[in-house]
Amino acid sequence: MSRKMLIVEDDENISELFSLYMEREGFQTATARDGEEALSLFKEFSPDIILLDVMLPRLDGWGVLREIRAESNVPVIMITAKGETTDKVSGLQMGADDYIVKPFEMKEVIARVHAVMRRVASEKSEVRQLIFDNLEINMEAFELKVCGKRVDTPPKELELLFFLASSPNRVYTRDQLLDEVWGFDYFGDSRTVDVHIKRLREKLEGASSKWSLKTVWGVGYKFELLKE
Repeated sequence: MSRKMLIVEDDENISELFSLYMEREGFQTATARDGEEALSLFKEFSPDIILLDVMLPRLDGWGVLREIRAESNVPVIMITAKGETTDKVSGLQMGADDYIVKPFEMKEVIARVHAVMRRVASEKSEVRQLIFDNLEINMEAFELKVCGKRVDTPPKELELLFFLASSPNRVYTRDQLLDEVWGFDYFGDSRTVDVHIKRLREKLEGASSKWSLKTVWGVGYKFELLKE
């Protein structure tokens, strides 16, 4: 089931841009052009995350955030043309989960959305350990066991493996993996992912015929669970 995003933005071009990119990221989107419509859609649509512009007709973003926080902890990312630190602090104190200042790049918006969703999912879920045939990934102890033996693994390699194995058979592009594992502020070469995958494969080689780190040519990588 796709995650749902409510986009609250009175600029039609920006709203359509958000919808286009977020639907590509797997979100089902709904859009509101003013604060009152946003509150109405919030109750009808039950979004998993909200992109909320501050400057809105009828009821501004702060008012919308205040009403939402009175009944829900759904993650909210504020979007505004104002960049003053006091505005950011006020937004975060009111319960915003993140803050993006116009003008922005969509790569940053996408990365921040995924970062917030990942943080919320981590807070909700107690699953920090994954177990497959001859493979155990324990993020509480930051430990990897292959065929029952502990294998020394650098943090980013372990985080990458855990992320892929958390969604078996789902394909991720290199850019998506950089955003999800390294974060939106990483500006290195996407081949970094290839290097980490290569090192993981060396550690996992021959461990099991029931799963594998698979390259999907022209797309990216996935943790593939094989049907028995």
